[in-house]
Amino acid sequence: MSKKTTEETDVIIDVQEVYTKTETFIEDNKKVISIIAFAIIAVVALYFGYKKLYIAPMEVEAQSQLFMAEKYFEQDSLQKAMYGDGLNYGFIDIIADYSGTKSANLAHYYLGICYRNTGEYELAIDELKSFSSSDVMVSTVALGAIGDSYMELNDFENAIKYYEKAASHQENELTSPIYLFKAGLACEENTNYAEALENYTKIKEDYPDSREAQTIDKYIARAEALK
Repeated sequence: MSKKTTEETDVIIDVQEVYTKTETFIEDNKKVISIIAFAIIAVVALYFGYKKLYIAPMEVEAQSQLFMAEKYFEQDSLQKAMYGDGLNYGFIDIIADYSGTKSANLAHYYLGICYRNTGEYELAIDELKSFSSSDVMVSTVALGAIGDSYMELNDFENAIKYYEKAASHQENELTSPIYLFKAGLACEENTNYAEALENYTKIKEDYPDSREAQTIDKYIARAEALK
């Protein structure tokens, strides 16, 4: 018998051996395998049941409550937006009672902005960090608002970090120069004039048509002088 034929025979024997061992394992552990399979099916069923029967109806109710809170927010009635008006929920109640819904997630954003605007900066940071979104503008503003809050707390390093995150988050002509400029100012406060210069220069070179670019030369000159 040739070497090739011998190797092919060995492979066939090995495959048969593995198959036999697998059959034996399944036979010996049939009960355990059945329990595991049932558990997996049960978990999947519970998840989809939870989403459809619990979260979905709650989402509709949460959206209804969010509508009035958003309306107060737009009117700059921040206390009512945050705490409700006695009949309708505010953002705090929506987060507490509708956890897991999209509306509760969005309420974290609104509440974070409310806290920033009312001077409760640490609470603002906590709420904004609890928020997540695939919307470019809203998620960028959330990052920038965290930067604003750190800036107010004189935590310049974290302010710079979040301003630069906001500037580089889905870079665009509108928000990127705004947050690069804020990052530059924060760098100056932190006596990091070289990094301030980098942020100002990026505005001049990458966003020459932005509003920030119109006056950026004086900031570049100042950072160069201080550096």
